[in-house]
Amino acid sequence: MKLSRPVSWFLLAFGVWSWIIWITFVKNLVKDASGLAFEDGDPTGYFWVHLLLAVVSFVLGTVVGVIGLRGVRALRRTS
Repeated sequence: MKLSRPVSWFLLAFGVWSWIIWITFVKNLVKDASGLAFEDGDPTGYFWVHLLLAVVSFVLGTVVGVIGLRGVRALRRTS
């Protein structure tokens, strides 16, 4: 399958964006002082669910970004 240039760049940008957003989210989750993520120093269910969401998003963002990167590289080879 051949991806167009705009689609390839969009997928690559989405992968990078996903990493930036979720790294920021995880940093904020770990520093949480509201009591949602940690209770008496122990992680709560809220923490584990949101950490799982972040990990899944890292994986999906990486997969989408790699597809976009491969599309960009393929277009540069054929141009």
